[in-house]
Amino acid sequence: MFTGVNCSKAMGRHCEGFPSPALRSIIEENNLFLQLRKRGKTVRFADAYLIDSPDDLKVRRFKSATTVMALTAPETIATSEDLMQNRAIMQDITRETIQDRYPDIPVITPQRAAEHLFGIARESDFTLFEFFQTDVSGHSLDYARACSVLRAYDLFLSALVRFIEAAGLTLVMTSDHGNIEAMTERGHTTNPVPFIALGPRASFIRDRVKSLVDVTPAILAAFDELG
Repeated sequence: MFTGVNCSKAMGRHCEGFPSPALRSIIEENNLFLQLRKRGKTVRFADAYLIDSPDDLKVRRFKSATTVMALTAPETIATSEDLMQNRAIMQDITRETIQDRYPDIPVITPQRAAEHLFGIARESDFTLFEFFQTDVSGHSLDYARACSVLRAYDLFLSALVRFIEAAGLTLVMTSDHGNIEAMTERGHTTNPVPFIALGPRASFIRDRVKSLVDVTPAILAAFDELG
């Protein structure tokens, strides 16, 4: 999704979890952040890492695909201090999942998190927020947990859409796989995933996306047309 490369085909299989060295190389060589920066655009990864510096991420053995991409543009990475100053969003939206380790970071409502994300998005040409509690709760097979996650996400999105529409920004939403919609199996599903685009560039982007490999090229094309 972040490269325009069919990585499952390149690797010969669907890769769950953390990317292998070969997959990391694909992401590092050609990803959405790099391509946007080459076009002179500012990018931001809104998710906060509970770290003091981007250098702390480099030594981690296991890195997600998004982390690998973010490390190619370290200035996009948000730290614990950014989260405290409301310049970043916790991946669970409300910060509830980190209270046992970081009680000094206050819990916020989904609506307030949406306000924070909107503020971040207004400062950059492209902002990415990754929400994976749907994936975590899907793997857990805990129905009550899944419902709680979806309720918070719904409140968050409802507020975010209002902000986005009022400001005339474009919002793109999708997923790289299914999971939470099938609470009878722990693994990723092969169900089709939604692709949603709202805002001034929505039709342009939607018309160009038929699969996950089209997402990055469509976003880049939208920026190219705008100049």
